[in-house]
Amino acid sequence: MTIPEAARLVLEAGSKGNGGEIFIFDMGQPVKIYDLARKMIRLSGLTPGVDIAIAFTGLRPGEKLYEELLNTEENTLPTPHPKILVAQVREYEYNTVKADIDELISLAKTADNVAVVTKMKQIVPEFISNNSEFGKIDKG
Repeated sequence: MTIPEAARLVLEAGSKGNGGEIFIFDMGQPVKIYDLARKMIRLSGLTPGVDIAIAFTGLRPGEKLYEELLNTEENTLPTPHPKILVAQVREYEYNTVKADIDELISLAKTADNVAVVTKMKQIVPEFISNNSEFGKIDKG
């Protein structure tokens, strides 16, 4: 998706919203970073692999190949625009969320990364630490 396309979707969603909705955009098909790198090199008038090398470094700790926009218990509903969906998300009790966030802030002040991530996983149990040192505390 280009920046102008994304900007138009944001403006359209904002004009259609009633307040409080979470909009999900259909961003089209994924693009491989390798293909994007080759295209950018060629658009610069250079030759991939000759003028500029492309190095494969693999995923760094915590990086993922894809991003989940909603958890498995949540859905989307269509809107009149084919590329804009409205998320149907689960509702949370304010006092519970506030207590969780207050505890998370307190844990963050201790600099105990395992405790912080453990609390985050309690708040968002479906989050899995792919390619991360914190995978050992995933439930499952």
